[in-house]
Amino acid sequence: MLARSLSGAAKAGQVIGVEDVFSTWLYTGNGSTQTITNGIDLSGEGGLVWIKQRSLGNTHRLFDTLRGAEIALSSASTSGNTTRTGSLTAFNSDGFDLGNDSTTNGNGETHASWTFRKAEKFFDVVTYTGNGVAGRTIAHNLGSTPGCIIVKRLNVALDWAVYHRSTAATKYLLLNGTNAAITSSAEWNNTEPTASVFTVGTSGYTNNTGDSYVAYVFAHDAGGFGDSGNDSVVKCGGYTGNGSASGPTVDLGWEPQWLMLKRTSGAGGWYIYDNMRGVATGGIDANLRADSSGAEDASFDYLDFNSTGFKLTTSSNDHNGSGDTYIYIAIRRGPMKTPTDATKVFKDLAYTANGAADRSITGVGFPPDLIYGRKRVLGGYALYDRLRGPRRLLDSATTSAEFNIGAGAEGTLGQDGFIADGAYGLLNYPNGTNEIVWSFRRAPSFFDVVAYTGTGVARTVSHNLGVAPELMIIKSRSNGTLWMVYASALGNGSAVRLDTDGALFSFTNIWNSTSPTSTEFTIGTNSNINTSAATYIAYLFATLPGISKVGSYTGTAATQQVDCGFTAGARFVLIKRTDSTGDWYVWDSARGIISGNDPYLLLNSTAAEVTGTDYIDPLSTGFEISSTAPAAINASGGSFIFLAIA
Repeated sequence: MLARSLSGAAKAGQVIGVEDVFSTWLYTGNGSTQTITNGIDLSGEGGLVWIKQRSLGNTHRLFDTLRGAEIALSSASTSGNTTRTGSLTAFNSDGFDLGNDSTTNGNGETHASWTFRKAEKFFDVVTYTGNGVAGRTIAHNLGSTPGCIIVKRLNVALDWAVYHRSTAATKYLLLNGTNAAITSSAEWNNTEPTASVFTVGTSGYTNNTGDSYVAYVFAHDAGGFGDSGNDSVVKCGGYTGNGSASGPTVDLGWEPQWLMLKRTSGAGGWYIYDNMRGVATGGIDANLRADSSGAEDASFDYLDFNSTGFKLTTSSNDHNGSGDTYIYIAIRRGPMKTPTDATKVFKDLAYTANGAADRSITGVGFPPDLIYGRKRVLGGYALYDRLRGPRRLLDSATTSAEFNIGAGAEGTLGQDGFIADGAYGLLNYPNGTNEIVWSFRRAPSFFDVVAYTGTGVARTVSHNLGVAPELMIIKSRSNGTLWMVYASALGNGSAVRLDTDGALFSFTNIWNSTSPTSTEFTIGTNSNINTSAATYIAYLFATLPGISKVGSYTGTAATQQVDCGFTAGARFVLIKRTDSTGDWYVWDSARGIISGNDPYLLLNSTAAEVTGTDYIDPLSTGFEISSTAPAAINASGGSFIFLAIA
């Protein structure tokens, strides 16, 4: 039979984000039962859950809502439907349930799950029975032309057949094999798919009489998502390798979160990457292979994700052989929907170190993209972000280059928190030390992270904030240079430094006298932000009503209220004086923003937290500056910039 229609998916005028239809969810098995709540409606809309054990060499398990729970396929095997009692036991409205099957919920073992919801212009699942007739058409519900179709015979063991638009309907690939693209008319009848059907020939891979089949159908660049309804979330494309460690750059028009690629001109595996397991810019990239039961490999730097696509960083034939051709399926990074709840994108978390190695800190409430923290006693800061990868430390109190802390897993960012290491890191040592960590999630109109490489020539850098950033913090990763800060209140010819208390300074070669836009920011030739071949990281913030406020005020030396448009006050406040010297003061609700004394830290200093002062007070619409605040916070006639988060 054919698949049911997509009753609730992406209808005309409906705002929907990639976060509604796709999820990478990492978890540790418990050998019993557990529920994975990833926010994807499988019971109502249908879809596919693909699970792979990362820590051991167990095979992939694919479950879809048409074949039913506990009925598995393996992408690395020719086997048909296999009953796995206690594997994926139920599809839910916000995820799925797991039983005690060792391959999907092995006790103490790490697993990755990828969930694809059925939705127009993204993904569909179709089942049918073969009839052996060439030119037979199979209906699908993408509402757009498929970019990739993966077909498996269910009742008899046989290879997986893959159609991809870059190899065309005259060829097919084997998902469970490393073979180059194979020329044949029997699989797709030399007929390209349309927005309503795909065509099969007489091959046993796709249309043997009386045999049952499932097809996983991916759209290509079809729009249908985002606030405008015109944004695409999946692309199926190809590229040609150049055999260089500085490989080709693939322009998707957006940053990916999930990528599967395959060499088609010669033998090569089906490599799967995602930003949750880690695609470190300039670092090691964790990969799994759809055609292999092997454990996850995290040994090499194969590629980088960037704000507009991905770039190959290896000369490996599997990824970038000179003159070789490759295909890929890429899924856009989310969230795409503008946040309406600040607790979903920012968390201030105070805890006590226990000195343990690789301690898991949870309770953030979302997958953080940046954590920024330190011991509240003497010490430097630790900034880790998902783009740069774990263990890659930056410290805002120094001008030092990025430092790889070596062993341990500190800075590994997870589903609900991060790893802090008492042996090799800063965020869990020594035992009994009070720590504070601020966690940020990338989201439209709130916060974005961009990694780029300098050219030494004035240029633009793309971002995905969706609005013009009002605060940008940029640091060279490869060189010991200054932390440069752009603030819209200071204009495009001035900057301040995050690593010092200095006043603003003016140079035309910093921002090239050009203000940022909703899609890009401009950098000049200043060596702190654009040295040729140097690597950089940029943190971008904007004002989002009810969520965040980037602003400025003039000091009064008296009590004054700063209205940020909030309803329950600020949980995070950062203030810097710009017309004269003044430290970067930071307060948060985890340590206390109250009517009495409020502990503060200085982002540009290793000094211990100060607890005996009352410089700011709560205000429902933002924050209040006390008349007791020093000149660095409230000098009469002084100029100040701030970032506040509700």
